[in-house]
Amino acid sequence: MKFDLLIHGGLVVDGTGATPRKADVGLEAGRIAAIGDLAKSDARERIDATGCIVTPGFVDLHTHYDGQISWDDDLMPSSVHGTTTVVLGNCGVGFAPCRTEHREALIALMEGVEDIPGSALAEGLRWEWESFGEYMDALDRRPRAIDYALQVPHDALRVFAMGERGIAGEPATELDVAHMKQLLREALLAGAAGFSTGRSDNHRSRTGSATPAAEANERELVGLAGAFEGLGHGILQAVSDFDIGAGPAEFEREFDLLERMAGAAPGHTLSVSLNQRDQAPTQWRRIIERAERAAAGGMPIRLLTAPRGIGVILGLEATFHPFVGFPTYKKIAQLPLAARVAELRIPEVRARLLSETSERLAGDGSSVPPIADWLLAQLDRIAFRMFPLGETPNYEPALKDSLGALAAAQGKPVLETILDALLDQDGRAFIYFPVYNYADFSLEAAREMMTHPLALPGLSDGGAHVGTICDASFPSFLLSYWVRDRASGRLPLERVVAMLTSDTARYLGLTDRGELAPGLRADINVIAHDELRLHPPRLVQDLPAGGKRLLQAASGYRATLVKGEVIVQNGQLTGRRPGRLVRFGQQASQQATGRPSA
Repeated sequence: MKFDLLIHGGLVVDGTGATPRKADVGLEAGRIAAIGDLAKSDARERIDATGCIVTPGFVDLHTHYDGQISWDDDLMPSSVHGTTTVVLGNCGVGFAPCRTEHREALIALMEGVEDIPGSALAEGLRWEWESFGEYMDALDRRPRAIDYALQVPHDALRVFAMGERGIAGEPATELDVAHMKQLLREALLAGAAGFSTGRSDNHRSRTGSATPAAEANERELVGLAGAFEGLGHGILQAVSDFDIGAGPAEFEREFDLLERMAGAAPGHTLSVSLNQRDQAPTQWRRIIERAERAAAGGMPIRLLTAPRGIGVILGLEATFHPFVGFPTYKKIAQLPLAARVAELRIPEVRARLLSETSERLAGDGSSVPPIADWLLAQLDRIAFRMFPLGETPNYEPALKDSLGALAAAQGKPVLETILDALLDQDGRAFIYFPVYNYADFSLEAAREMMTHPLALPGLSDGGAHVGTICDASFPSFLLSYWVRDRASGRLPLERVVAMLTSDTARYLGLTDRGELAPGLRADINVIAHDELRLHPPRLVQDLPAGGKRLLQAASGYRATLVKGEVIVQNGQLTGRRPGRLVRFGQQASQQATGRPSA
């Protein structure tokens, strides 16, 4: 046999959960042609995978590249962490459909909810669309490094249909719901992956206002779900606080509402985000219980989970740190980093800063979520959940390594210890603060969540929170820490690969990827698993309008292929861009065959 490309000598972990096996993989015309003993076959190109694992490409269900995709064809950083397909339009926020007069409102919403600089969005977005179908066509005109799928975001849909009333969060009328349902149906028929809605109080626009769909009522949600009737594809995605802290009755009402929404789209899977939240550290178990009951009743439901703490990266160059609301710091906040560091090292400035308390950050006119003030009010306790990130990031640090413990051991005030940590490396040091999934100073809760039968890996938020997190590295962390490095409770390699590939692909309804088998797409990773490790995050200034973002590299990726083309080689992008928009349903069939499906 003769192949376009032969991956030889590797350990094939095929994505099905089967035992890994030594085999070669031959590729032809962007698909897998054969798997087996192919070493003597001819090939135009070869990749030596000796000592490596060979896996399907990863599918990331929860990203926010909605703005970045306008200017970044490489979709960094997901593309350098083995991810070959990403899903955009999560949490109900996005940029289509959109009328010209509402562009600024959607930019303000994305800036507030997902911490993406509004100046970068204003300069980088191309705005070649109004309808969702036009949005899909506009994006599809340019190739990318990896594939991407689009969900229809509730907020953009609502603003398009209702205008200022939608922005103000007014209840939708029957005519409004009918209009939104029609728009959603048209988008799904054009190949959209599904529909997303956001119901979190932590999500605020740049001006501090609630998101347009945050309080959408049952009539609206159930009505929109009716757009899925008769379709063979489409998912529903929801993020909710479940009225955290409001009591059991409110929790049950919120879950009931989401169930009724999903019930109006029978056969279409609902996914709900699952985290251990500090304000209600056992709420996640109640979410699991309700999901289990729904599944037992026949409702397709999945829980999106994270493999580590949902952690904020704090630093003088990052979006947040504990002193951002202190009067003395606010006076110097706009200075260049070196000047700020010099000021903060002046004894008089330092003493004045350490004598203050934070002014309120959240509230009217501010996109900062209320949880920020809640955390700052108990900084002496929260300091025990802050850890120097260092050159070798540790995402399950011990209590004794926290800044709170360090302050206690040295007999220093907590604020002084935090300030010293921020000034390390001439102000370029980062502090890791796991806000969610770390209430017990352990990742055992995360392990229990992500190994639940209803769980799917997700919540990387790739492309979002660019100055506070860098969690597009989740796949690399799962494969290195949970499979190889953790002292106890490690997960089988074949199961983790299946979680990242076939589990996520089948949830979306993708049958052409997610496994290594003849006839499927050649979306493949070749990984030196023994060498796989995460580098520390770094801040780079590569966004439009001079915006900055955090990026995190990984060692160990020998090659990542999309549709048979090598897009990453030894951790570096090659410049090849075989990735395209993934269209679902009839549009997917037409894209594959050149004619509509029956």
